[in-house]
Amino acid sequence: MKIEKVSLWGAVILILVSLLSSCNQTDIESKKTTSLVEKVYPLLDTENSRWFFFSSANRPFGMVNLSPDTETNGAWGSGYRHKVDTVRGFSHIHAWQMSGLSVMPVSTSLEKNKELFTDFYSSFSHETERITPGYHYLELDKQKIAVELTSTKRVGFHKYVFPEANAEKRAVLFNLNAQLGPCEIIDGNLTKDGNMELSGSFVMQPTFRRPKPLTTYFKIKLNTPIASIEKDAETKNYLLHLNKSDEPVLMKVAISYTSVENANLNMEEELPHWQFDQVVKDSQAEWEGMLSRIKVEGGSETDQRRFYTDLWHALQGRRIISDVNGAYPDNTREDFRVGQLPLDESGKPKFNHYNSDSFWGAQWTINTLWGLVYPEIMEEFSHSLMQYYKDGGLVPRGPSGGNYTYVMTGASSTPFIVSAIQKKLVNDNIDTIYSALKKNHMLGGIMGKAGYEHKTNIGGGMSYYLNQGYVPNPLPEKGKFGIHLDGSGQTLEYAYQDYTLAQLAKKLGKEEENKYFMARSKNFKNVFNKDEGWMGPKDASGKWREDFDAYDYENGFVESNAAQSTWFVPHDLTGLSDLMGGKVKAVEKLNEQFEKAEELNFTSGSSHESELHPEYRRIPINLGNQPSIQTPFVFNRLGRPDLTQYWSRTVVKKAFSGLAPDTGYNGDEDQGLMGSLNVLYKIGLFQMNGGTEENPEYQIGSPIFDKITIQLNSKYYPGGQFVIIANNNSDNHLYSDTPSFNDSILSDFTIKHQDIINGGELILHMTENPN
Repeated sequence: MKIEKVSLWGAVILILVSLLSSCNQTDIESKKTTSLVEKVYPLLDTENSRWFFFSSANRPFGMVNLSPDTETNGAWGSGYRHKVDTVRGFSHIHAWQMSGLSVMPVSTSLEKNKELFTDFYSSFSHETERITPGYHYLELDKQKIAVELTSTKRVGFHKYVFPEANAEKRAVLFNLNAQLGPCEIIDGNLTKDGNMELSGSFVMQPTFRRPKPLTTYFKIKLNTPIASIEKDAETKNYLLHLNKSDEPVLMKVAISYTSVENANLNMEEELPHWQFDQVVKDSQAEWEGMLSRIKVEGGSETDQRRFYTDLWHALQGRRIISDVNGAYPDNTREDFRVGQLPLDESGKPKFNHYNSDSFWGAQWTINTLWGLVYPEIMEEFSHSLMQYYKDGGLVPRGPSGGNYTYVMTGASSTPFIVSAIQKKLVNDNIDTIYSALKKNHMLGGIMGKAGYEHKTNIGGGMSYYLNQGYVPNPLPEKGKFGIHLDGSGQTLEYAYQDYTLAQLAKKLGKEEENKYFMARSKNFKNVFNKDEGWMGPKDASGKWREDFDAYDYENGFVESNAAQSTWFVPHDLTGLSDLMGGKVKAVEKLNEQFEKAEELNFTSGSSHESELHPEYRRIPINLGNQPSIQTPFVFNRLGRPDLTQYWSRTVVKKAFSGLAPDTGYNGDEDQGLMGSLNVLYKIGLFQMNGGTEENPEYQIGSPIFDKITIQLNSKYYPGGQFVIIANNNSDNHLYSDTPSFNDSILSDFTIKHQDIINGGELILHMTENPN
């Protein structure tokens, strides 16, 4: 089909991206590019997509994340799925338990208008599709329509080129009443506001995870007059007929969770013009700026492309829900209200408010990456989490639609916020923050709730944890109290989170409370079965499970088994090793687990669902889900940095490498967590405690690149650049002699946060044999 009316900038992207996306492995190495945006491979793991995973036409953390949907039923296995060659619409919201505003350009005819409401899907070809951060192009085969997409943070921008023969049949279908990903969309309405303007709203029905409905408002402006609007009585959806023209259709779509007026304000502030090419350029410049905070040299072109794809994923998924004026949806109370974020002296919001999946596992992922490379993001999210506390009385662990979801278990936001404070990103009202976090660690707090336990506080087992020092499995109470009722796993999480809160108490001079929470942090010992040599489930009477199997999945452990979760003691690995008979025996045990896990490439298959496979779920170490992603760096804490270097590099090679739609994160990239983990392994930095201790410590691994330059944000950190140099680096030279930083020897393979942010060079001399 003809594409001569595609935007000039779009045509440039078509050429550049086609060269890269059509390459085989050999071609990739020969067609290197200096643009970091062009290095990103958006199709990674898209055969295993879930609703919020894929993004194309969006900004970092944008409220709008506009992209085509090839599957639309359910939270899992939906959104953009690479194997499916049929577009079912282009929707603007792909967020944690949120969806909406699906549109589809179509060509009409009087005799078939009715059919379009149920027969509007179109096939497309990946051969003509082009995707890069901030931009998406594809061609709808059914009616020969070329589609280009881009966006600002809160406004989607569409460009449609219709065939000349259909100039008088141009239309856009608005699918505002249907199942879309995790949500049933109801009460959708569309109103003509003027010759080229529309507005409307729809309601996302509650889900199992998000318990309250949420109304979304939108404002639309077009560059062409509206001929008429047709509503279908059966589907209740709308067909927007446009005047005859040979010119491309441009459509701006702004959204808001508070009002149509604020949706319009979002558009006026972010996209007052009609320069599609300029928006694409601006979007890609923003992405380039974010990605260029880390510059890597060395490695293969494939290594670099995968690295920047990982980094790209670390900066999305979690979505802004506040408007440009700071208005936001507050659903934490009995009745919905529109909240208002605090404003600075210029009248701008001091921070954005966010929707996100769980912080379960954040201590080993975004805590470190955001805290070092994107401190402004960590600060914003900390303030947003505290805003939920001010509104609803609890710090959430994964909010959606302005409300609590109680996703996963524990108080997973505590390590995140404590890390932000220890890195001096959050400096005000620390006593108030401490009180808010402490509430979650006591009866009535979020620890008391199991996964999605909306109406009770039983599934978390907090009364047992406080009185007996562990959460029994099973709970004696009869009934359904959420999910993830895995007492030993919950105990391990609570103990670590208690340790992190104790560090904040220490910082504030609260000696007794520090002692109290430090004592609770030792509760991991209460679920260690010395006879078995593993953490294990035991009931309320203290009896260990008789039919214990360390490799049995979710037998007392959250999304894991005992073998994987036994090492979930990041704050006291010496204490754990003592239970095992000493560090030497602990190292032997963990090393054997890695040797067995390598047979399955360190993950439970290639998708989230495969964790239930009877063979895959028995893996001793699973780097595809959060409970054991820290384990390669455990060796460092047990006096064997060489094994950390060996296994972290081996994991990267076998589990975190390659560029293909059927590989990547095993279908379980929880909004930046696995992307961040990949980045940290590849630059050779990790924080076992999640950066929660005073002057946080980083463990040094085995970087896959020869040189890594991190540009420090001068608003927060004074050092300019932190540079890692790995001399003599290669696949065979993966071990490091004793590293040095600014000419000082780091004999324990650790480096302090304050040293890093003051700037300097970390020098590693890589060798073929361990030191």
